[in-house]
Amino acid sequence: MTLVRRELASGKLRLEEPTAGVTRITVRNRDKRGMLDQEILDALATTLPTLTAQCLIVTGEGNHFSAGYDIEALHERPPTGAAEGLMSHPSNAALQAIERYPYPVLAALNGHTVGGGLELAMACDLRVASRDASLAMTPGKLGLVYSHTGLRRFLDVCGLANTNEMFFLATPVDAERAREMGLVNCVVDADEVERTALSMAEQICATAPLAVSGNKQAIRTIRAELSRLPDDVERDLVDLSAARVASADFAEAQKAFVEKRPPTWKGR
Repeated sequence: MTLVRRELASGKLRLEEPTAGVTRITVRNRDKRGMLDQEILDALATTLPTLTAQCLIVTGEGNHFSAGYDIEALHERPPTGAAEGLMSHPSNAALQAIERYPYPVLAALNGHTVGGGLELAMACDLRVASRDASLAMTPGKLGLVYSHTGLRRFLDVCGLANTNEMFFLATPVDAERAREMGLVNCVVDADEVERTALSMAEQICATAPLAVSGNKQAIRTIRAELSRLPDDVERDLVDLSAARVASADFAEAQKAFVEKRPPTWKGR
């Protein structure tokens, strides 16, 4: 029997223990297609360091894993601070909490996974996707240069050519194409996603915990060292992203999103 432990972020996150050693976190913001608002992200950032499960499963509800960061909320209540603070970006603490979790984190992509929702999945160690899911990165449709930390996650997971495809075309790929690209580990029927994710989590829990946590730490350390940038280069990339946040095109993209129409780009 599933043990419901608690609800977080005004009920938009649910934590439960479906089996010993496994904690499942479900994004329940169904009215907004699983969009990630700041309350959800803050709850992930503060809660994950307190958990001790040997495997975490992150999933969603309905036919969306997550439609990304809530741009409409951003339009209505812009974050305070410099533009670079936005691009560094609202979900950074939550993503770091996933990557720093000492044991494997598994994303169970129950449905469509877009933008910041896909980057959240990329921060996880393993991904299983519903055959009905589509995956997309849409910063090009928002007039944005994505954060260098986000781009690095994609380069690490699926390589240069596939990262270029995701970010330059900004069009969805289906689950089978996502598996070919390396974005997901396996694809199953929609009604098998939960069972498959739980089976993978149980296999993780059957391995030596010190070995699993040690291997995750080693992999994380190697990736960080291989991708470390000189301070001046990192500064330039942050400035590049911040300049696009301050652009007229980004303001137009937010307005168009709220008004549910195609944006009219000005190139400035």
